Amino acid sequence: MNDEAHEALELETLKNIISADIPEEDPVDLSESLSVSETREWEMQVGHHGMRLDRALALIIPEFSRSYLQQLIARGCVVSQGVAWTKPSMTVKLGQNGTVELQPTPMSQAFVPQAIDLDVVFEDAHLLVINKPAGLVVHPAPGNWSGTLLNALLAREPRAGDLPRAGIVHRLDKDTSGLMVVARSRTAMDALSAMISVHDVRRQYLAIAHRSWAGRMVREVEASVGRDPKNRLRMAVVDLQRQPGKTAKTTVECLESTSDVCLVQCSLHTGRTHQIRVHMSSIGHPLVGDELYGGQALAGMNRQALHAFRLAFDHPVTHEAMQFQSKVPPDFALALAQLGLGYNKSH
Repeated sequence: MNDEAHEALELETLKNIISADIPEEDPVDLSESLSVSETREWEMQVGHHGMRLDRALALIIPEFSRSYLQQLIARGCVVSQGVAWTKPSMTVKLGQNGTVELQPTPMSQAFVPQAIDLDVVFEDAHLLVINKPAGLVVHPAPGNWSGTLLNALLAREPRAGDLPRAGIVHRLDKDTSGLMVVARSRTAMDALSAMISVHDVRRQYLAIAHRSWAGRMVREVEASVGRDPKNRLRMAVVDLQRQPGKTAKTTVECLESTSDVCLVQCSLHTGRTHQIRVHMSSIGHPLVGDELYGGQALAGMNRQALHAFRLAFDHPVTHEAMQFQSKVPPDFALALAQLGLGYNKSH
């Protein structure tokens, strides 16, 4: 298997682990799953003579990608006769031998319990409802392999390790605060995943956006969302006849407006990546603090001013109607006050 095929297989594996039944998100790279250091012996054979060191080692240890082995070489983990070989491009010769220390990677440490405090709003034998703070990543991904909600659930829930993604059935962006439901049993997880897929889990958000609101107080924004072809870090409104993407719908209701900003309530009908942020930007009201989509920091909000304040669904096992509401966090409340928006005074 060549290096590109190896990395493609790794990517697909991790996507299956963490992305199934969750609204789509950025593809993530899977590094090797080694969890403890291991030393391997190697010896160059006839077929390796004249090759680059990294390529030869990739043939000798085919279960690890060439890029991972290049990192190990640079760290001095490849040793021959007491000397560390640190240049992946060096040419090897027949008969040379030595050892390589295969070290754990950040990804290999991702799915481990970590004691992280969670604000639990409700719990029973089948589910948790938590109030996620801004800054908490939902599950491990490049740049955030630890300190995530998944790590916290593995530490808090003895049974979480038996559930896919530790029971996570939907997500919020790292810098979005608010309510999430997490499954504690496989029965609840299967039911919640099915409910989310048919939009039976109702989610409403508060957002502070730039510009004064004009026109109808309630707008239905129906615009397909896909990867921005000009910037792969962003999503964008796309034409499905020309670009890949998925249909998306958000109901936006203006609650208050000043000459510079507006406070809106957004109700999701679909769960696309960055949906509210993209839709608000597309109608000329990027969120305060959301620099990725045209917003600017204002009144102390240095992250997107978006809070999942209401969550409603029928209990997946008892079928009892459930609804939860969360107060806006301190940074959001301060921004409301400084911007002259009175919502926080009556809630």
